[in-house]
Amino acid sequence: MVSVGLRVVLADDAVLLREGLVALLARFGHEAVAVLGDADGLAAATREHAPDVVVTDVRMPPTYTDEGLHAAIALRRDHPRLPVLVLSQYVATAYADTILAATESGGIGYLLKDRVLEVRDFVDAVERVAAGGCVIDPEVVRHLLARRRSPLGRLTPREREVLGLMAEGLSNAAITRRLTVSEKVVGKHINAIFTKLDLPPSNTDDHRRVRAVLAYLRGRGVES
Repeated sequence: MVSVGLRVVLADDAVLLREGLVALLARFGHEAVAVLGDADGLAAATREHAPDVVVTDVRMPPTYTDEGLHAAIALRRDHPRLPVLVLSQYVATAYADTILAATESGGIGYLLKDRVLEVRDFVDAVERVAAGGCVIDPEVVRHLLARRRSPLGRLTPREREVLGLMAEGLSNAAITRRLTVSEKVVGKHINAIFTKLDLPPSNTDDHRRVRAVLAYLRGRGVES
């Protein structure tokens, strides 16, 4: 994972939060190369600075509804490999569904603003997304699980738990620590998930992880 030197384009209408994020990123060796108070300038700033990752709020001027979300989707459409982390004040699973539906690859994240207070978690999320990972806020994952029947009925409860932790962006080692089992056991669960989701081997397991998480959170194959 990238640990230092990320170039970030940041958009948030709240001045104090915006400046706090700039300072926080700098503390961990990253640079906010463009800082915006609305979503209108995101496309131009991205073209100008070619950032490693874009971090944008969902709700911004002029209507304070979903300008940032639509700007993020447009960025991914025009720059499919551009990592984008979307911040939201509230748990809105529809926003998570929308941003996930706009991508077939990694480098995407949806995080609640409360997570910024957990400094290391926020910075880890930025770095994971910049490195091509898929990071969904744990609280959003819980709401998604509660809202719909699992689209992955073939998975065991433990496999669903492992996949939920993968959706939070946890590595195999982190899942091992969370579940207090061996890394070998976690690896077996993940291989079973890939098999049951009909995800054939690819060049890297990272790609299959992203596809598994996207399939899970987007509800592909939900049984009626």
